Amino acid sequence: MARGLGKGLEALLPAMDNENEIKKIPLQKLVANPYQPRKIFHDEAIEELAQSIREHGIIQPIVVRKKGSKYEIVVGERRFRAAKLAELNQIPAIVKEMTEEQMMEVAILENLQREDLTPIEEAEAYQSLIDKLNFTQEDLAKRLGKSRPHITNHIRLLQLPDVVRQMVNDGLLSMGHGRTLLGLKNKRKIPEVANRVVKQQLNVRQLESLIKEMNENVSRETSKTNKDIFVQSKETQLREYFGTNVQIKKSKNKGKIEIEFYSEEDLERILEILELEEEL
Repeated sequence: MARGLGKGLEALLPAMDNENEIKKIPLQKLVANPYQPRKIFHDEAIEELAQSIREHGIIQPIVVRKKGSKYEIVVGERRFRAAKLAELNQIPAIVKEMTEEQMMEVAILENLQREDLTPIEEAEAYQSLIDKLNFTQEDLAKRLGKSRPHITNHIRLLQLPDVVRQMVNDGLLSMGHGRTLLGLKNKRKIPEVANRVVKQQLNVRQLESLIKEMNENVSRETSKTNKDIFVQSKETQLREYFGTNVQIKKSKNKGKIEIEFYSEEDLERILEILELEEEL
């Protein structure tokens, strides 16, 4: 793990000393960290941890801060969830005095240190530090021991539509897919193309070729401002029918229809549609 991140955590959570008394806190007095960057907690992993707790107990205490009559979890939400699943009544914890800013930074840095956030969760964590603690991307890069492009490339993923961000979170699309989709000129088509990637199991290289082709088509279409309205209407009908880009090209004495495909499977799908029409 990068040294910068470790130093950041040590500064905010100094090594345990005699003042760090471990207390037993009832589970019902604990509340989740409002700055928790992790949105996805896998049930199987929590169940495995719960089974370990049943057999060996909780080896490492969680870190909390007092908030009214409750305690907010700063570090250790997975252990808290597993303890509930293991039906414990209380959990060992170290109580720290922290500001809101310190709590948020520790929660985010601790999760980033684990390196098992999804690309979207990681991007949201970076953006939170930038928005709420007034960090710059350069500040983050130095503090976390990451490169500036690493921070930038993750934050760019937040420009994806919500439905596509969820596909990245669910593991249906990789970070590489997400970055490539952002290169699509017609942003409204991003969800449609993302669904095609999943359905046809396109790798990043294949998606790059698809995006390049679609962008070239956009450039050609925008340059043809004098295209007949009737032709444009028919193109729209054909695109919806075949589920792909279709262009009608007319000259003085002739014309042609171009139907695009993006893989052998896509070509077979279009041919099946045409064969079905012949049978009818």
